Amino acid sequence: MIEKHGKEYGIIGGLACTLFELSWYLRGMDKVMEDMVINKDFLHAYLDKLLGWVWDAGEVLVKYGVDVIWIGDDFGMQDRLLISPDQFREFFKPRYAKLFSHLKELNPDIKFAFHTDGYNVPILPDIIEVGVNILNPVQPKSMDPGEMKKKFGDRLTFWGTIDNQETMPFGSVEDVVNETKLRLKTVAPGGGLILGPAHNVQPQVPIENIMAFYDTVKKYGSYPIRL
Repeated sequence: MIEKHGKEYGIIGGLACTLFELSWYLRGMDKVMEDMVINKDFLHAYLDKLLGWVWDAGEVLVKYGVDVIWIGDDFGMQDRLLISPDQFREFFKPRYAKLFSHLKELNPDIKFAFHTDGYNVPILPDIIEVGVNILNPVQPKSMDPGEMKKKFGDRLTFWGTIDNQETMPFGSVEDVVNETKLRLKTVAPGGGLILGPAHNVQPQVPIENIMAFYDTVKKYGSYPIRL
């Protein structure tokens, strides 16, 4: 992909499900949640072991020459976090910081796109601090994209922002057009928007709604934004 498309496009290397999700895929979510409270020494050692795999895989991707590392874990539910901000800062933030710093040493121009679904406002300053450049998916039923732009738009690029829970699958063509125009108006100015549905487009989304999104972006999505 780098050889074929690298001069024209940014190439992404994937390391998603990085630490938190990887930990409970292997051990079970209930066990990892208990570990955070009653088995902390084990969890720290366990996460260090998992970080070793991500560390090595990240080195390979950076040395290939990717432009962006796709990374992250789902910490958000619909309206709250799965774990407390303090738990995030104790177990995950220092390891992300160590990993990002290491990969930046290999390529200072590498960018990090961090995936975490749902509501994540309390930890956004933390992921910015450790070096995240792009936030995905900016799920509008959980975090208002316009407010996110105001609070964090000088430090983060937002990837997503089009509602995939209601508007895309169940809204009208007009609903899709209006929401797409709203995101262009409130999030696009000044740059820092990778506009798209907040997650994978599901089978029940009408083709007409998909085309309405694309057509609206083609019509209104070029800079300077005029709506």
